[in-house]
Amino acid sequence: MTPADAPWWTRAVVYQVYPRSFQDSDGDGIGDLGGVLQRLDHLADLGVDVVWLSPVYPSPQADNGYDISDYQDVDPLFGTLEQLDELVAGLHARGVKLVMDLVVNHTSDEHPWFVESRSSPDSPKRDWYWWRPPRAGLAPGDPGAEPTNWHGFFSGSTWELDEASGEYYLHLFDRRQPDLNWENPEVRQAVYAMMRWWLDRGVDGFRMDVINLISKDVGPDGELHDGPPLPGLPYGDATASVVCGPRIHEFLQEMHREVFTGRREQLLLVGETPGATVEDALLFTDPARGELDMVFQFEHVGLDFEGSKFHPRPLRMRDLKASFGRWQTGLADVGWNSLYWDNHDQPRAVSRFGDDSPRHRRDSATCLATLLHLHRGTPYVYQGEEIGMANFPFTDLAQFRDVESINHQVQAVAHGADPDEVFAALRRMSRDNARTPVQWDASPSAGFTTGTPWLEVNPDHAEWNAAAQRDDPASVLAHHRRLIALRHEDPVVALGSFTMLLPDHDQVYAFTRGLDGDTLLVVCNLGAEEQDLAGLLPETVGAEVVLGNLPEDDPAVLRPWEARVLRLP
Repeated sequence: MTPADAPWWTRAVVYQVYPRSFQDSDGDGIGDLGGVLQRLDHLADLGVDVVWLSPVYPSPQADNGYDISDYQDVDPLFGTLEQLDELVAGLHARGVKLVMDLVVNHTSDEHPWFVESRSSPDSPKRDWYWWRPPRAGLAPGDPGAEPTNWHGFFSGSTWELDEASGEYYLHLFDRRQPDLNWENPEVRQAVYAMMRWWLDRGVDGFRMDVINLISKDVGPDGELHDGPPLPGLPYGDATASVVCGPRIHEFLQEMHREVFTGRREQLLLVGETPGATVEDALLFTDPARGELDMVFQFEHVGLDFEGSKFHPRPLRMRDLKASFGRWQTGLADVGWNSLYWDNHDQPRAVSRFGDDSPRHRRDSATCLATLLHLHRGTPYVYQGEEIGMANFPFTDLAQFRDVESINHQVQAVAHGADPDEVFAALRRMSRDNARTPVQWDASPSAGFTTGTPWLEVNPDHAEWNAAAQRDDPASVLAHHRRLIALRHEDPVVALGSFTMLLPDHDQVYAFTRGLDGDTLLVVCNLGAEEQDLAGLLPETVGAEVVLGNLPEDDPAVLRPWEARVLRLP
C-alpha cells in the first residue's frame, strides 16, 4: 500500500459521539442531535475526518439505544430525521463524514418485526428470531428448561420464556434485545434494504455492532448446543456457538454485494468483533474478500481482568505491548487495524491505562494519545478523551444507570459475591464511566445542559473542561489537534511499517515506523519513574523531535509519562 493508492481512511481519524451524553439542546438533561449540531465547530477544530454516531433510532432505551424499535427514523428523545439530515449536511460542509451505528444482531422486543414474531407460533415472521421449545422432558419455566445453557453478555441465561406460546427466544444481551435469525434470507434482505435507505440519505458508512455474532452454529435440524460450564455459575460458555459462526463471512460478503456495490470507495465499514483473533481479522479486512475495512478487536481491553471485566487485575505493560504488536504484525501486509483506548463500552483510558492523579493526569492522557495515534491503523477518539476526561467517583449503587452494571450487581450478589467487592469492580469498570456528560465548561452542569443531566456530571469538570483547554497550547486538547494533523501530513504515520522495540521492558513502550527511507522512532514512558533513554535507545540522542507531550529538556532522560516522536537521520 502506497500513499498513491491507499484508501482515504488510512489517513483518517474517527470521533465517536455518544449523543445521550454529548450536548443537550432542549434542557431535558439528555443529549440530542440539536446538541451535536451546536458542537460541529469543536469537531472541525479538532481536525477529525469522520464522526461515528451511536444509535439515535427509536428505542425503549433498555440499553441506551442499542435496542432499536425502528431502523428508519429518529427517536424524539434525540430529535428528528430532518435534524439528522441537517447533521449530515453540516458535517459534509466541514469535510467530515458521518458513520451510523448499525445494530442488526438484535432488535428491541418492541420492534414490529418481533411483535409480529411473538404474536403466534404460526406467524410468518416467527422464524425471523430464534424460537425454541423447552428441553425434552421439562415444562416451560422449569429450572434448566432453557434450550441451551448459554450465559448472556449481560448476565444470566440467554433465553427468555414467552408464556403465551410456551417457547423461549434467544437474546445474547438483555432480555429486551431478541437476536435476529440471520439464517432466514428474508431477515437479511430487510436489513440490506434499510442500509441502502441510509446510504441514499447521505450517510458515509456503518459501525456494525457485534457483527461477528450474527451467524450462530446451527446443526442440520436447527439444533443449538450447550457450551462448556462456567466456573461458579449455573451456565455455559456460548462462545463456540455464537462468535464468528460458520456463515459469518458469507453473510458479510452478501451484504457487500447487496448494499455497497457501486458506492464503495467513499464509505467506511468497521465491524465490532468481540472474541475475534488476528486470523479472523485478516479474513474480515482483506480487501480482496469484500467484507469490512477494519474491525474493533477486544484483546487489549481484556488484559486487565480475569474472565469477566468485573474481576479486574493489574495490567502488565509487556502484555499490552505483546497484544498491540501481534495485531500490528498480523495485519501488516493485508488488512487494517482500528486503534482505540476507550468508547461507550469501556472505562476512561486515563483512569484505566494511565494515571488520573492531579500530578500525572495531563501527561498520561497525552502520552497514551501519542502511543495510540502513532500505531498503524485508524485512530478512534471517544468524546471527552480529547480533554482527558476520567472515570466518575461513584459512591453509591443508585448512581449507576447502565443495564450491564445493574444486572451484574444483582446476579453477582445473588450468587454469593461480596457486595463491597462487586461495587469496587463496578466503580472501576462500569460503562457509566464513559457515559457521564461531556465537560464543555466549568458551569454547574459542565455546559452540557440547562436542566438536570440524565447521569451525573463528573465533579472534576470545574478544572477539566473544553473551554479551559481550547486556547491552551499545552492542553490535552491541543495535543490531540497536533496528533491528528501529523497523521494527515506525514505519510509514514498513516502507512509506515511497524517494528516493536524493547518488548520486555515494563515501562518504556517504543517502536519505529518506516516508509521510503523515512523513519520515526516513538518512545513513551508509561509510568511514574524517569527512564534512562540514552542507555535504552542510544539512537534517540540527537534525533529530531517531531512531536512531544512535554517541553524539551534532557534528551537522554524520559520523564514520567513523557512521549516523544523522533525522526531518525
